[in-house]
Amino acid sequence: MERAEIISDAEDRMKKASTHLHDQLQGLRTGRATPGLIDSIRVNVYGSPTPLKQCANISVPEPQQIVIKPYDPSVISAIVKAIQASDTGLSPNPESRLIRLNVPPLSTERRKQLVGRVKELAEEARISIRNIRRDANKHADNSQKDKVLSEDECNDVKDEIQELTKKFEGQVNETASAKETEVMEE
Repeated sequence: MERAEIISDAEDRMKKASTHLHDQLQGLRTGRATPGLIDSIRVNVYGSPTPLKQCANISVPEPQQIVIKPYDPSVISAIVKAIQASDTGLSPNPESRLIRLNVPPLSTERRKQLVGRVKELAEEARISIRNIRRDANKHADNSQKDKVLSEDECNDVKDEIQELTKKFEGQVNETASAKETEVMEE
């Protein structure tokens, strides 16, 4: 692999790992209502599992409430079933053309559990980034053996990969820290 290819591939993969963490943390309940809590729920409509956000408008009119307004009111019962089957712990209140979800405040014990979960997810992301670094370093070594890169170029590539690793681990730490703060706020 060429120098630019190795670095570009590593950067893309590290960016995906960081984005994946961000997406996972969106669905983590914090006691405050956000559409991210239910975005990933799949509803069985028209014979196939469909993401909730594709079959309904999701809004947050109040800090403790989520309102789901299906584009087709005939799917309300399917949405209610999907929410009840999910692990969000929210109880849907169906009305004529919409569904209300009240988000109860979290207990201190539950908040501490969620902070632990945030730390686990952040560590998984950091491990993923380090594995990407390892793979990129192997590619650099193989390119040196294949005479595509000189020894100095190989070392430069490894230094750039290390800088990328630091950058993305920093992003992961910032994201996790922000989410921990959000979870612990009352």
